[in-house]
Amino acid sequence: MYDHLTLISGRAHPDLAADIADYLGVPLAAIELEDFPDGEISVKLNQNIRGRDVFLIQPTGPPVNDNLMELLILIDTCMRASAERITVVVPYFGYARQDRKDSGRVPITSKLVANVISKAGADRVLTMDLHAAQIQGFFDLPVDHLYAAPILDDYFKSIDIPQSELVIVSPDEGSIKRALQHKENLGGTLAIVDKRRSSALHTEQANLIGGPIDGKTALIFDDMISTAGSIVGAAEVASNHGAREIYVGAAHGVFCGPALKRLAEAPIKEIVTTDSLPLRPGQRPDNLRSVSIAPLLGEAIRRIHRNESVSYLFD
Repeated sequence: MYDHLTLISGRAHPDLAADIADYLGVPLAAIELEDFPDGEISVKLNQNIRGRDVFLIQPTGPPVNDNLMELLILIDTCMRASAERITVVVPYFGYARQDRKDSGRVPITSKLVANVISKAGADRVLTMDLHAAQIQGFFDLPVDHLYAAPILDDYFKSIDIPQSELVIVSPDEGSIKRALQHKENLGGTLAIVDKRRSSALHTEQANLIGGPIDGKTALIFDDMISTAGSIVGAAEVASNHGAREIYVGAAHGVFCGPALKRLAEAPIKEIVTTDSLPLRPGQRPDNLRSVSIAPLLGEAIRRIHRNESVSYLFD
């Protein structure tokens, strides 16, 4: 079934790559990845990939520049080694925040990164929960865009919260569509946190639209937790409006800057993210749980390799 399939892992998240390989029953390719003394990246494949269907597994999370550059070098290595097809598996796509010109003299960085990945020699992209769905259109090659929502919803279903006590909370107006999708799967009612920007660096979250939330369990969903400002602000609003318990679900746990300190001090019972990004040492507070996306990505890789439909996984 996998005679022509090759899995290659960069150094960004080797544990996830190993789990995907276990799901498929395919060993990871032998590869040497090292740094020269000046910081340049050295890559050498220790096996033949001529005519192979290659999948490069490399999220471009922190350190973003290092992981992105390593991905580009891996693509070039496989292209020059005569791989038949190169699919980049990027569970977390960095440089996604700037997806449009919202003021003068700024770049559209996500388009730039898409161009660079395409020009390096990639034939296809497999990713998950892009910060903005329109980034798929920045690539002039096929993109399979998966969603972590079913995995997160399955976890919260296992907690067995009665629908009469459940409120799905959108942390801002821009996340309403995501909250509605979770509400459709989990039931309950919908509430929206009214987030308003008070300055270029600060936002205010005080009002709650919808509900009621008093005495109920609140589930707050977002695509990522970066500095945790929005999530913690939403949790505090829910707590101030009487939520009995508060859970947080996010596709990507970036956890940079003051995120962990904020989350530790917030009125949150449990934080659930996927393992799209590795947790660095000391980044696992007691109330943080990680759910695996290896079966989701592994099944997508299997279907792409066999030229089968992938829409089953994200419809």
